[in-house]
Formats: sequence, C-alpha cells, structure tokens
Amino acid sequence: MAYREDSDLEFLGRMTSEDLNDLVYCLTHDKDGEVRYTEELTNNELYKRFYPDHHQYWKEIAAEIQCFGANSFITIFRGGKGVPYREVLTDVCDKLKVNYNENSSVEKIENNMLMKIIADSLEKMSSEELRKLAESVGLKNTDGITAEVLTGTFQAAFVAGGFMSYQITLIVVNAVAKLLIGRGLSVAGNAALTRVMAAFAGPIGWVLTGLWTAFDIAGPAYRVTIPAVIQIAALRKKYLVGEAAADEPFTLG
Repeated sequence: MAYREDSDLEFLGRMTSEDLNDLVYCLTHDKDGEVRYTEELTNNELYKRFYPDHHQYWKEIAAEIQCFGANSFITIFRGGKGVPYREVLTDVCDKLKVNYNENSSVEKIENNMLMKIIADSLEKMSSEELRKLAESVGLKNTDGITAEVLTGTFQAAFVAGGFMSYQITLIVVNAVAKLLIGRGLSVAGNAALTRVMAAFAGPIGWVLTGLWTAFDIAGPAYRVTIPAVIQIAALRKKYLVGEAAADEPFTLG
C-alpha cells in the first residue's frame, strides 16, 4: 500500500488526530467492531508506532482509501498504489445513482452524494415524521409538508454553503456512525441539530442498510468506500468552515 499524490486528499494532513479518528475506525473495523480482513493500515509500521496519533500517518490513511477504491489485482501492478480519490468518489456516486457533473469539483460531487442520501431518507418518512422534522428545522406552515419541499430546503442550504452545509453533512455522518459503531456524534450545546440528527438516524440507516444488502454480492469494498467518502466530505467541510460551525444555531426557516 502506497500513497499517490492526490490534491483532493491533501487537506487530511491538516486535520487533527481526533478529527481523523472516525475515518480510521471506518477503514479498519466492520459494523461488529471486528478488524476488517481486507484492511492493511493496522499492519503499517507508522500506524503501529504512532497510533492513535493519526495525524502522523495521514498519508497511509489516504492510501488505504485509494486502495479500497481500486481493483486489488491491478493495484499490485501499480506498485501498491490505488486510484485517486475522485475516482473512488465517483464510483460510489454511480452505485448510489447520484446525479453529478464529472467536471465538477470534488466538494460539489460530495454535496450531490449527501443530498441523494438525504432525499432518499426523506422519501421513507411518514407525513407525521416529515411534519415534526420541518418544525425542528424552523419551517413555518408545516401542515401537509412533503418530502419534495424538505428536499428543496436542504438543497438550498447546501448551495448556500458555510456552516449550515457542514451541519447538514453532520446529520448524514451521525447516521452512518450509528450504523457502523453503534453511537452517534456528540454535538454539545446544539439541541436543534441533535433533534434533527435523531430524526434522520433511522431513515438514513434504512437507506444504507438497503445499500449494504444490494452491494454484498457486487463488492464488499463498498461497505468501506461509501462510509469513507461520507466521512471525508464531513472532514473537508470542517476544514473549510472551522470547528465552531457545529455549534452555530441550526434552523432552515
């Protein structure tokens, strides 16, 4: 396993070890807490020397992502190098049937992926769940609210960018964390965001569980690459907007 220079992953070198913790766990452990048979990171000498100071071996973390996204046989002939992150991301998007422009920035493609997961989750909510969610994000006139209206509202927040886009990303990451490691994110002091996280956790979990079932036969690597790119999307937003963004008031109204 060897890291190939990748401008879309370079920012990982500026994240703290605490920031990288969930990503590392996702790459090395399955949903039952067992070490993955296919991972190579825990056998790396830098990992053994510095764990849990993930920042010291961020390139090895990035290389693990690149290699999970590549055909293992072909990787051998690349000198142990995988594929660029953009290729991993777009492959995941293709599996999720995400609409994206291949010439768009990685950040925009990540946004499209996250919105696809949110839109699919909203479709699985009952009318009452949609109404309660609409109230929790500060919308008015919530009677008869539809999944389409809420999808448009979240989409507008993503387009606006900034801390709201980061907070919406945390909603998806929280649901993935619950599914993978049995616990969600801690967002102290932001009761509104915590309520929205709780509302989405079940539906996003159903969507992802359905994906795991669909991809079990097609390729178990998607159990790694799908949650990994979601984690990376969140880390990128945190890097761009700053840690304090999670504590900003959460309202789409």
